[in-house]
Amino acid sequence: MRWRTVLLQYYFLLVTCLLTALEAVPIDIDKTKVKNTQPVDSAKIEPPDTGLYYDEYLKQVIDVLETDNHFREKLQKADIEEIKSGRLSKELDLVSHHVRTKLDELKRQEVARLRMLIKAKLDSLQDTGIDHHALLKQFDHLNHLNPDKFESTDLDMLIKAATSDLEHYDKTRHEEFKKYEMMKEHERREYLKTLNEEKRKEEESKFEEMKKKHENHPKVNHPGSKDQLKEVWEETDGLDPNDFDPKTFFKLHDVNNDGFLDEQELEALFTKELEKVYDPKNEEDDMVEMEEERLRMREHVMNEVDANKDRLVTLEEFLKATEKKEFLEPDSWETLDQQQFFTEEELKEYENLISLQENELKKKADELQKQKEELQRQHDQLEAQKLEYHQVVQQMEQKKLQQEIPPSGPGGESKFPHI
Repeated sequence: MRWRTVLLQYYFLLVTCLLTALEAVPIDIDKTKVKNTQPVDSAKIEPPDTGLYYDEYLKQVIDVLETDNHFREKLQKADIEEIKSGRLSKELDLVSHHVRTKLDELKRQEVARLRMLIKAKLDSLQDTGIDHHALLKQFDHLNHLNPDKFESTDLDMLIKAATSDLEHYDKTRHEEFKKYEMMKEHERREYLKTLNEEKRKEEESKFEEMKKKHENHPKVNHPGSKDQLKEVWEETDGLDPNDFDPKTFFKLHDVNNDGFLDEQELEALFTKELEKVYDPKNEEDDMVEMEEERLRMREHVMNEVDANKDRLVTLEEFLKATEKKEFLEPDSWETLDQQQFFTEEELKEYENLISLQENELKKKADELQKQKEELQRQHDQLEAQKLEYHQVVQQMEQKKLQQEIPPSGPGGESKFPHI
């Protein structure tokens, strides 16, 4: 269904739609000309992990809501703004008692899960004096004030939290990639410092050689351009490039037949382009960089084609994009090897941050070592006291035995006469 698609795809995934807001455009496709065409069973498509810490809870709530006919009918007609605004959350009051009961149970399970997470975290910090109820406030995807009932407020909070979190998902990925590249360069430079001059020159030469080898790849087509799509049409779909038809292309690559090209379906279109630059068998090709390249390609196409910014491409949006000049005469595409990920100033700042973190870790390690040594000293002291106490007890027992045994004469007889 559209609301499910819009909501989940808005933050990086497409859950299989049970309803479709747009009617499929009837077109004739000669499937005999398409290589490796397999029917798609939408019931078997599993939604991927969003990466959110409340991912499972979100999916379960959506699954339960889809079972209510009234709610499903309302949301079938909803657009992204209605979903994001929270106006549709009020429809929750009209769902069946059976659905509300299931939602209540899901919320109680989620609250219990969060409390267990908090307890585990506090236990690891050896701090049990913090109020669990207060800590629940930091989880903004549910109403912690009422842990037993799923209300319209909970649905509103869940939608807004997911929307907000995943709006920043790509940005966060870019930032993490930048840190990854800076760490790679930092470690390379640190390694060079450990080498003598001759070895260092060899490593520098090898590094430059691998860099040039990686950059020596075929031209990469501009993502979303006619040339790029025609290459997919010919090499992946096995169709005649002279028969390229945008409408047919859209239907072929709408894998789950929901009327949209989602982010995953778009990213699949760039595989051929990425294979021109990256090969997992090559030492000089970094697969982390390949995924960053894929992300950049998908973002670019979405920015160019996705007119209403719902992170889904409709057939209408797709066809309109093919009429633009950029589709026929695109600019050249700059791959990552043609770009600088960071400046020397940024690298220096990052290295300073690493140094501070290492110093902090060293300080904590030193403190832990001192605590360990102090505990060992106390242990040794207790063992010494224990040994000393044991020796004293033995001496006292020996003296007691000596006092209880009467002295004997030269022949072994007792010196004391029998009375």
